[in-house]
Amino acid sequence: MSEHTENRLREISPALDFFAGTVAGMVALVVGYPFDTVKVRFQSPQIASKYRSTLHAFFTIVREERIRGLYRGIAAPLAGAPPLNGLVFSTYRSLLQAQLGHEHTTPTLTQINLAGAGSGIISSLITTPAELVKIHQQSLVRTSNSIALLRDRDVIIHIWRNHGLRGFYRGITATALRDVGYGAYFTAYEATLRHWPRSAFEGGGEDSTLARHSIAALLTAGGMAGVAGWVVTFPFDVVKTRMQSATTAAPTNPYRTTWSTIVASYRSEGSGVFFRGLAPTLIRAIPANMVMFTTYEAVVHLAS
Repeated sequence: MSEHTENRLREISPALDFFAGTVAGMVALVVGYPFDTVKVRFQSPQIASKYRSTLHAFFTIVREERIRGLYRGIAAPLAGAPPLNGLVFSTYRSLLQAQLGHEHTTPTLTQINLAGAGSGIISSLITTPAELVKIHQQSLVRTSNSIALLRDRDVIIHIWRNHGLRGFYRGITATALRDVGYGAYFTAYEATLRHWPRSAFEGGGEDSTLARHSIAALLTAGGMAGVAGWVVTFPFDVVKTRMQSATTAAPTNPYRTTWSTIVASYRSEGSGVFFRGLAPTLIRAIPANMVMFTTYEAVVHLAS
């Protein structure tokens, strides 16, 4: 966006936005998924004590479950996350356009923040069931000798038979609160590009961000976006994981609602629990979002 934001808002079609976001989401998912598995293991109270650190968790999973263990449950997000990422990008642009009084107006960072937060809330309707299946898979600890492998389809059937459609939306409030972080996500990306020093060979008349900024600028902005998006709302990700890894909403389950999960987690483990798994998340977020935004801008540039 930068100084040519208004041109991009007019010229990038929703279809291109969706396609570029989908391709970028697919690449980022493959890059960052192993660290997401480590994060989920850290956040699940039943197995968190098994791991001492991010590296210990990583190598323990590889030793006991092979490389496949790091990618367990990737089928559901690989089917849903890339197009969902495309939906986030296209919804974000639509919400941004809706706030502008004139097509030549450059959006403020506040408007960018609001558009990002709105796109996150909308996307949570799809994110919640996809991540529920993923977390059920990632929370299972198996050895390389295990013969009974639970497939995504088995998890889906189990949830449907036992909890119905409502079961797939367990943790949706916490998911929506976490995904409000897309506001900080897009704001950090745009702010970094706007303040990135430009050489005499950059910032020409072309409208694509890739043509106006160096690869270093895009990579840095993507990394900053990843960090900002997670740091702001990470505690709700912990709450969401605990709720979705629990199998029941019975009154005896301390993780039955968003509020009960916050209270029970704080009472039993203190405030530090709400940042458990942050290290592997940030380790994943930086390269994954560097790749995501650069891929997105490359697709837009090629299509332009």
